[in-house]
Amino acid sequence: MKAAPWEKVTLSLPQAREVQAVAPVIISASRSTDLPAFHSEWFMNRLRAGHAAWRNPFNQAVQYVSFMRTRVVVFWTKNPAPLLPHLQEIEDMGINYYFQFTINDYETQGWEPNVPRLESRIETMARLSARIGRDRIIWRFDPLLLSDTVTEDVLAKKVQRVGNLAHPYTSKLVFSFADIAAYRKVRTNLASAGINYSEFDTAGMMRMAQRIAEMNHGWGLDLATCAEAENFEKLGIMHNRCIDGELMLRLFPSDSELRRFLNPRQRPLMLGMSDLDSKWQDKIKDAGQRKECGCIVSKDIGAYNTCAHLCTYCYANTSERVVMKNLARRAADEACIVSA
Repeated sequence: MKAAPWEKVTLSLPQAREVQAVAPVIISASRSTDLPAFHSEWFMNRLRAGHAAWRNPFNQAVQYVSFMRTRVVVFWTKNPAPLLPHLQEIEDMGINYYFQFTINDYETQGWEPNVPRLESRIETMARLSARIGRDRIIWRFDPLLLSDTVTEDVLAKKVQRVGNLAHPYTSKLVFSFADIAAYRKVRTNLASAGINYSEFDTAGMMRMAQRIAEMNHGWGLDLATCAEAENFEKLGIMHNRCIDGELMLRLFPSDSELRRFLNPRQRPLMLGMSDLDSKWQDKIKDAGQRKECGCIVSKDIGAYNTCAHLCTYCYANTSERVVMKNLARRAADEACIVSA
């Protein structure tokens, strides 16, 4: 069922101009770009201003977003280090947050050319975990990608290497299998990079899931897949909700405004149990995501073609040329990440 639209509010902009804005309770920052890595200063400036502008990538229409009702920000990143100095200010604004922190190991292949070295990312994860706790950091190995040189055995060793380093600083691993056929940009970017990729078949997915479950005997993490139709529950691997209302209730139980949004019937909060009725989570499912995605509704404030990691498998970038052009124009449009 489609969720109700966000509350509308009126914003007063410079030159005495008033505009209508949506006032979301949950902000996604962002599925479209690595906002912590490349746009932290922009994000903080917009939080201080109380609003941002989001440009629809399909028709270029601008939608204004007010932060006056925002209770949670979900950060998606491969390098949160630039945002770390701002965490106290975000907290002082009364805004809750947690991180989806992707740490892959494709250094030898050069598939993530501008991502910091693995050791540096683990160090950042350790600092972040010491600052906010393991439960507010979800480690993602995303995507699991095969090629003529990265076989299942090679890929499993990569997951093992990262897991051995990362598991003390997180309580959950979420992984997904590269969905290449569904994204033209991904196919184009992989081909341009000369990567002879292959898709996982069902049997291959099961083999990899079994391997990860076995590795986890030494890590003790919760395991889940992101937007996958295949069911691995018999291995102890659940379907994930990356923007997860139940997790929010566990992490931020004293936030009454958040609780009212997530659980309108005001049932008593019983920690350690299923606090958010599954039917209600389904009711507020994000209708703008893929069918297999379990996320509840949020407002994304990012922009495609603005992530300078330039990962070769990325679905959000068209090409390096377009990304660099957009980033060069960014200063001309303070409210949006880029002007178009």
